[in-house]
Amino acid sequence: MDNSQNNSNQLPLPLGGARGGFRILILGAGKMGSFFIDLLSFEHEVAVYDRDPQRMRFTYNCQRFTQLEEIGSFQPQLVINAVTLKYTIPVFQQIIPLLPKECIISDIASVKTGLHEYYQQCGHPYVSSHPMFGPTFANLNQLSQENAIIISEGDYMGRIFFRDLYQRLGLNIYEYTFDEHDRTVAYSLSIPFVSTFVFAAVMKHQDAPGTTFKRHMQIAKGVLNEDDYLLQEILFNPYTHDQVSQIRTELKELLEIIDTRDAEGMKNYLTKIRNNVRRDIERN
Repeated sequence: MDNSQNNSNQLPLPLGGARGGFRILILGAGKMGSFFIDLLSFEHEVAVYDRDPQRMRFTYNCQRFTQLEEIGSFQPQLVINAVTLKYTIPVFQQIIPLLPKECIISDIASVKTGLHEYYQQCGHPYVSSHPMFGPTFANLNQLSQENAIIISEGDYMGRIFFRDLYQRLGLNIYEYTFDEHDRTVAYSLSIPFVSTFVFAAVMKHQDAPGTTFKRHMQIAKGVLNEDDYLLQEILFNPYTHDQVSQIRTELKELLEIIDTRDAEGMKNYLTKIRNNVRRDIERN
């Protein structure tokens, strides 16, 4: 595992190493696809492919493709797959026959299930990364407190490209294997997501909610606006079960303290959880 941060204003170099135009195809004109278009289109030759032309109506300074045949004419050197998680591999399968053999394919998926196996047999160099700042909560204009993961098993020049790109944004960058990434996601996403599900499942409408309730409600709105398939795959991650089981264990202990009105037990429990998060609270 490696992490680094660099606030350099230098733009990422093309994979060949010399500054100049680089043909990049972005798959999907959703929030993250549009983000990458804005980020790259003034330094590189960018095209976006989306079957729905309405989704591309606000894209700027890029070519817009709605037909697969247009991809073949563009001859991209790098593909960034930003479609909904459910269609990540199917879209790759559609476009692979149209790509130059040396074209690097890449994904930015938050769940990597099946991708490692696909990349190993696809016949193209690949790079996989996970910008951990989805547009639901992050301020895309101020990302210095956000993180990105680059999978260490991908193409070297592809990894360099995304490292330069993420360094330009001031992100904290970490390198993990596919397996290490899935373990990290099981912890960093499944625990807050499941906690939000429980809140949403038991909440009742409040005419005069307190500040804490309103903040939890805002988080619930953001999480529940995520794609159903994404939420499903995060929870179906093979490492998620043990993380969720820890929540159940803690709730059982807390409920016993509440039922017995154990003041000393509550004091000890609060001390335990404060110590557990102390380092992260002090860091912020």
